[in-house]
Amino acid sequence: MSTQSPPNPIAATRTRRLQPEGQVEQPPPGPRVLGGDVVVDTPRGLLTYANLDYAASAPCAVAAQEAVNEILPYYASVHRGAGALSQKCTRGFEHARQTLGWFIGARSDDLVVFTRSTTDSLNLLAHIVPADAKVVTFAGEHHANLLPWRDPIRLPVPATPAEAVAAAEAALTDLRRTHKGPILLAVTGASNVTGEVWPVAELARVARSVDARIALDAAQLAPHRRVDMAELDVDYLALSGHKLYAPFGAGILAGRSDWMDAATPYLAGGGASALVGDAAGEVSWHPSPSRHEAGSPNVIGAIAMAAVCTALDDADWAAMAAHEHRLVATLREGLATMSGARELSIFGPGADRVGIVTFAVAGHDSSDVSAYLAKWYGIGVRDGLFCSHPLTRGLLREAGSAECTLPPTAVRASVGLGSKIEHIDRLIDGLRGLTSGE
Repeated sequence: MSTQSPPNPIAATRTRRLQPEGQVEQPPPGPRVLGGDVVVDTPRGLLTYANLDYAASAPCAVAAQEAVNEILPYYASVHRGAGALSQKCTRGFEHARQTLGWFIGARSDDLVVFTRSTTDSLNLLAHIVPADAKVVTFAGEHHANLLPWRDPIRLPVPATPAEAVAAAEAALTDLRRTHKGPILLAVTGASNVTGEVWPVAELARVARSVDARIALDAAQLAPHRRVDMAELDVDYLALSGHKLYAPFGAGILAGRSDWMDAATPYLAGGGASALVGDAAGEVSWHPSPSRHEAGSPNVIGAIAMAAVCTALDDADWAAMAAHEHRLVATLREGLATMSGARELSIFGPGADRVGIVTFAVAGHDSSDVSAYLAKWYGIGVRDGLFCSHPLTRGLLREAGSAECTLPPTAVRASVGLGSKIEHIDRLIDGLRGLTSGE
């Protein structure tokens, strides 16, 4: 890639939307996040950082920061302490569990287990799945929902949501003819590569038709859309705090208790054990969720997640969705005008999607593109295969052609709370300068 300076400032401002005299862009809707005033030094001068890497880790919500600052002076152990601080933290921790369950629409008998992340949650689910269970998933999943399963049935990436439902129905029906034991369908709610929303309710319906269970990876869906386990009729749900504006190392696995209580602890240790005898192996375990929360739990992470959930519940979701749609539409329209730029898509250009757009630029390695945008335009994007290697490689093959050979990896721009149209305009400016060679 050329190391020459980018286009002159006059050319680089042509896509910017001019505000009326004396006006500035209005603050984005929704809860406030930190980091919006961070300034980075570039060869073009100081620029406010444009964070377009939300799909990897979202910035910290002010609500999470405030909740953590409030509890930190009282931080202590939970569940087994009689002291005032321990009692306060225990109440906060268990209230956070209730808040998370309420936020995701968990049923009254569902359990919420605190974990480290979505990856940790799905590995926990893989641990508790009965040994005679069969797991069905799609090749388009994030590695967190691709790698933990024992000998899964992996369905090809579908071309449409309807094809996903039909493929799942056919596979589950065929499987049920020969397998009388448990069956689990494990699917994503929104692709971490393209942002496209999967037909979860319809997939749950076909799972129910053959007495199978369904697990939802909601890591990318929950920060952008309301998620209701009961309404979707899913059995298990996993999500991460760091993608939900609470970057304090916590996640959850929520769902039905029978598999959880029948399995040995995910981790063996204090908190999970109810009674330990004198002989080796002489131990009885607590019921879930304690059974799978051995060790000192992440009280701070749990409270931070709960604070964000409360803030989001008070927010105007319609306004947030409309703003996000505007950002995504502006970026996609800009990409469509650039020679050599190709957007990646599973279901096609009209598919419902959250705030993620992934693309490749012919003749430019993705790592060079992201480095160029960071250096010259103060923009943070992600490059690579996004922990979804089979899907991203396949989409790159589909998007390329003999006339437009794409690099082996892609660039992902993702938005959320606090994202501004100016960030998208700046990204388009940078890409246009890179692809036009001005």
